[in-house]
Amino acid sequence: MRKSKSSFLFSLLIVVLLACATVFFLFPILLAIMNSLKSQGEMFKSVIQWPKVLHWENYRYVLTEVHILSNLYNTFVITSLSIIGIIVCSAPAGYKLSRTPGKFSAFIFFLFLSSMLIPFYSIMFSLIQMATALNIQGSIYRLPLIYIGLGVNFAIFLYHGFVKSIPRELEESAQIDGCGQLQTFIRIIFPLLIPITLTITILDILWVWNDFMLPLIMLTNYKSYTLVLLASTFFSQYSNEWSYILSILVLTSLPVIMVYLFFQKYIVQGIADGAIKG
Repeated sequence: MRKSKSSFLFSLLIVVLLACATVFFLFPILLAIMNSLKSQGEMFKSVIQWPKVLHWENYRYVLTEVHILSNLYNTFVITSLSIIGIIVCSAPAGYKLSRTPGKFSAFIFFLFLSSMLIPFYSIMFSLIQMATALNIQGSIYRLPLIYIGLGVNFAIFLYHGFVKSIPRELEESAQIDGCGQLQTFIRIIFPLLIPITLTITILDILWVWNDFMLPLIMLTNYKSYTLVLLASTFFSQYSNEWSYILSILVLTSLPVIMVYLFFQKYIVQGIADGAIKG
């Protein structure tokens, strides 16, 4: 009896702590949404009070006057091309390094892992010089090349670990049936890599969509700005119009929050499979 009561109290304590943590993390989001629907004077009067009248014209102004949809297109193009490039480059590389034991493969894999430890700010100026020489700056279609170069190392690390969990007998059977190495990878191996591919896709969407520094130093034209970069210029240009600032921040955050909530179960599962299996 005493044991069941202590178990109930412990479970209740866990629920209370989780509820407090949920409120703690969701409160800033709720506060931003509430104040984005207020007038300027009402927001300065009370930040935590629910708006008396919902001012949807704040969002109408952002959508019609600021033309946020064009920046949404820029962000979508950069994110999509970056994700596709990272997967196309890292999946075969992770598979080949995992299936080719030896000192050379281990050395190459070590180089990819070591590059993950290099801070972005230490290579930023060299990256600007290289981008200028290759005429990458200012283009939303060439900027993904840099994201691919910066993102393949972590993706190869996850693919490398996940491939070890796939039995080699599947590849041997495909080769007996006449499949080459490329056909074996495309038809047999890559469909089995879908779980870790989803994880890499979600993580890189969160990274590229919310990235601020790389678009800031690479996109020089206002028409090519991403959503996050647009939000920063809007903040500096209309520093007194907090209702508009919060409206554009809410619209910027909604797509990535929806993606995360829908696919969050794949993130922990995929990372565990890619890092531990094998």
